[in-house]
Amino acid sequence: MQIIKSFIKLFVFICPLSAAAQSTYLPQGDKGYQLVDRLEIKQGTNTDLNYSTLKPLSRRFIVRQAEYLDSVRKAADSAGVEGSGHPKLTRIDEYNLNSFYMNNTEWVTGSKENFTSRKPILKTFYKNKANLVEINSKDFFLAINPMLNLQAGKTNGSDALMFVNSRGVSARGMIGKKIGFYTSITDNQERGPLFFRQRVADYKAVPGNGFYKSFKATGQDYFDGRGYITFNAAKYIDIQFGYDKNFIGNGNRSLFLSDWGNSYLFLKLNTKIWKFNYQNIFMELMPQFGRAGDTLLDKKYSAMHHLSINLTKWLNVGLFEGIVFGRKNHFEFQYLNPIIFYRHIEGTIGSPDNALAGLDFKANVAHSFQFYGQFLLDEFKLDQIKANTGWWANKWGLQLGLKYIDAFKIPNLDLQIESNTVRPFTYSHYNMVANYTHYNQPLAHPLGSNFQELIGILRYQPAPRWYVNAKGIYYKQGLDSLNGRNVGFNIFRDNVSRMGDYGYAQGGGRAASCFNAFFQVSYEVRENLYLDLSSQFRRYTVDKNTTNASLLTAGVRWNMARREYDF
Repeated sequence: MQIIKSFIKLFVFICPLSAAAQSTYLPQGDKGYQLVDRLEIKQGTNTDLNYSTLKPLSRRFIVRQAEYLDSVRKAADSAGVEGSGHPKLTRIDEYNLNSFYMNNTEWVTGSKENFTSRKPILKTFYKNKANLVEINSKDFFLAINPMLNLQAGKTNGSDALMFVNSRGVSARGMIGKKIGFYTSITDNQERGPLFFRQRVADYKAVPGNGFYKSFKATGQDYFDGRGYITFNAAKYIDIQFGYDKNFIGNGNRSLFLSDWGNSYLFLKLNTKIWKFNYQNIFMELMPQFGRAGDTLLDKKYSAMHHLSINLTKWLNVGLFEGIVFGRKNHFEFQYLNPIIFYRHIEGTIGSPDNALAGLDFKANVAHSFQFYGQFLLDEFKLDQIKANTGWWANKWGLQLGLKYIDAFKIPNLDLQIESNTVRPFTYSHYNMVANYTHYNQPLAHPLGSNFQELIGILRYQPAPRWYVNAKGIYYKQGLDSLNGRNVGFNIFRDNVSRMGDYGYAQGGGRAASCFNAFFQVSYEVRENLYLDLSSQFRRYTVDKNTTNASLLTAGVRWNMARREYDF
C-alpha cells in the first residue's frame, strides 16, 4: 500500500529511530498467552500487564513483566512475607514460566543454563531446546524454527479422510537492538468437515486465511505467509509494519477486531506512557469479491484506534473507534490523523464511511477472577430504543465474560464463560464496500450479526507436559429468508435492501441454532512438539432441519497452534 509506505518514510524522517530495543510479538495461539493471563489475574494489581487487551503481545514487554513478578515473588518467599500480594505459582506454573523464558531467550536477563541442550543435533541444531537455529550475538539475534501440523481423522457421513497437512518455517530476529523482524510461511492442504467446506464454498475463502485452490475435489490448498518489521519512533512509541493479524479484546471473541480471518497489510503505532496505552492501526483491506481467474482485486482501507487507561491498579478501561472507508482503491488522507475522532472526520466529508465506536473493560478480582467485556456501538437513536419498535439502525453488540483460574482450588484448572450478542445490521453499511469485512470474512465476530452466543472454555494442565482443552459453543441466529428478505444477518449485504425500518428483533428471521463442543488432550513430547487427540460434536438446526457432525482426529503439531472449527 503506497500511502502507508509513504507515511512510514515521513514518520521515520520526523521521528528518527531511538536506541530502545525492538521486539517481535507472540504469534497467534502461542501457549504463552495462557501463562500471561494467569500471572495477570494472580498478581491482580500489575498495571503494566493490564494492557494485554491489545494483541499480539510484545515479547520484550511480557518477559520484562514476568521477570519483575518472579523477582518480587521470590524475594517475598525468601523473607517469609505473607499476604504481600505477590503471585503464588504452582509447580506447573514454574514449569510454564521456565518454558516461556526459553522461548523468548533474547529478552531474558537471568540465568539461561537450563535452556541449553545436552546434545545438540550435529552440534549445530537445537543448542537452545526451543529453537532449531539460534544466533545470539551482541548486535544480532536470529531464531529459526520448523512449523508442522499433521492431523487426520474421520467424520460421520463420509468415507473420505479428514486431514490438515501444514508445513513451513518461521524466523524472528533483531538487528542492532533497533530493528526487529518476523516472517513465517506455511503450505497447507486441508479437507475439513462438511460444515467447514460449506463455509469455504459460500464465502470463497478459507476461514483464518484467504486465497485457496481446490485440492482433491473436496479439499483446499493454500499458503499462509506473514511478516513484519518493528522499530521505535521515540522512547514511548513503537511502530510495526507488516502483513499479519491483530486482536483487540480480552475474550475468546472480539467485537472490535479479531484475528479469526485473513491477514492484511497494516501500519501500527503503539504509545505507552504513564497510565495510558494508545494504539493506532491503519489497514489495507479487500472488499468482497467473486474470483474469476487471475485478476487484480480491489482495495479498501480502515483506520482504528484504541485508548486504554488504568483507572485503578486492578481495573483497566478502554475506548475504541474504527472506520472502514467506503471507496474502492482510494485512501482518505484525513484519517491519517492519529489523535482525532474519526467520526468527526467522517461527518465533515459527507458521512460516506462506516464508523464504529466501543468501550471495553477488564477487572482482576481476588487473585482468582477476571471480569471483562466490550460494548460496540455502530448506530442508534435513544428515542427509538425507548419506543421498542425494532428500528433497524439500533445497531450494537455486547460481550460479557469471566475467567476463573485455579477453579475450585484445583491447581491449573482454568474456566472461562463468555456471552456475545450482536443486533441485526451491525457492521453492515449502505455501501457494500464499507462493510466491516476483509477478504470475504468478518473483521470481528465470525457469525457476523443478528445472533446470541454463549461460550464455555476449560483449560487444565494436570502435569507439566499434559494439556486438556474443552470448549462448548451455543448460539442462536436469525438468517435471511429463502426468498432473500434481508433481516440483518449477512453483513456483506447492503442494508438499504431491507424491507421496512421497523420490526427487527434480536434473532429475527429464519431460526438457526448451533451447539458445537470440542475436547482435546495433548502431550508435549519436547519443547513445542505436541501429540494431539481430539473429538468434536456439532449440531446445527435451521427451519427445524438438523444436521449432526461428529469428528475424531489425531495428529502431531510442531510450533503451530491447533486448527479449530469453532463456528
